[in-house]
Amino acid sequence: MLDSINLAGIPAFLLIFIRVTSFFVTLPLFSYRNVPNQHKVGFSFFIALLMYFSLSIPELAVDEEYFLLLFKEAAVGITVGLLAYIVLAAIQIAGGFIDFQMGFAIANVIDPQTGAQSPLIGQYFNIITLLFILAVDGHHLMIEGVFYSYTLIPIDQLLPLQDESWIQYVIETFNQMFVIAFLMAAPIVGCLFLVDIALGIVARTVPQLNVFVVGLPLKIFIALSVLVIAMTFYMMLIEQLFETMLTTMRGLMQIFGG
Repeated sequence: MLDSINLAGIPAFLLIFIRVTSFFVTLPLFSYRNVPNQHKVGFSFFIALLMYFSLSIPELAVDEEYFLLLFKEAAVGITVGLLAYIVLAAIQIAGGFIDFQMGFAIANVIDPQTGAQSPLIGQYFNIITLLFILAVDGHHLMIEGVFYSYTLIPIDQLLPLQDESWIQYVIETFNQMFVIAFLMAAPIVGCLFLVDIALGIVARTVPQLNVFVVGLPLKIFIALSVLVIAMTFYMMLIEQLFETMLTTMRGLMQIFGG
């Protein structure tokens, strides 16, 4: 396999390698800090090598347009992977909504995967989502999406950036992400809102009772109870979130491909 790489195919292989590496810089699961950088680069190299011999790659000349193609490949990988990462960020936003109502907003933890502060419930949802993605071979589907991106965005074609439809598509993805986050947080946040109303009524009718002492453990207990009961509902939302991520990646690649 290695012997069949000629010097004329090195520019095309470099373009493939840059797109695959850019995908793994921002793509969920593959971009996390838990994965060593040496592994990311080596894995990207062998995936690019397989794609080079699986796709019909034209011979490219190293000229001014070739350097624009280099930037295009990096932009495609980073943008599509970042959009997928943004869709999964709905989990963290939903966890932030729930933690704020539970009183856990001040107790954020450091996410070892991203190095950023993460809410407790958001981190719990995030772990479940990653396990779900691994259980349904979602990481294989993401690699398959990288492979089939060359049928939507040819390697020798520049991006139609004069068309502003991709900006509108990214904005709609943001809106959809917040809608999914609201749906994930709605059951627990709604129950805790009713608990706040009940505690307010109790505080007015029984002034001797200190609702500030009773309220916090009561809200935590009710929130965790509702979380256990609504776990099936959350798994359905996580499945919808994963399907939305794959659909969003494909839609953006179709827009980039014209």
